[in-house]
Amino acid sequence: MTTAPSLADPTFAIQAAQANKPPAHSNDPAKAKQAAQDFEAQFLSQMVEHMFAGVGTGGMFDGGHGEEMFRSMLFDQYGKALARAGGVGIADAVQREILRVQEGK
Repeated sequence: MTTAPSLADPTFAIQAAQANKPPAHSNDPAKAKQAAQDFEAQFLSQMVEHMFAGVGTGGMFDGGHGEEMFRSMLFDQYGKALARAGGVGIADAVQREILRVQEGK
């Protein structure tokens, strides 16, 4: 039988501090580009969601509860597709800023 670590145990404090430390920065442009594209995709999916807020779903082709559940996933995919296709230019600015911050300028 194992016991849970005690808060008074110094190794517990060291392990907790190491688990919560921020990740090391890397000046990898490919990772910065991917992070920027992911950010833009999330932004665009939120925009698409607001665009469709007023669109009704009733009528003969009403999707019911299933449509309600999967509509947010559809908006996420729209956002990713828009970002992959070039987006609206947010990813480029975000990537430049990520790289600038990582360089420490």
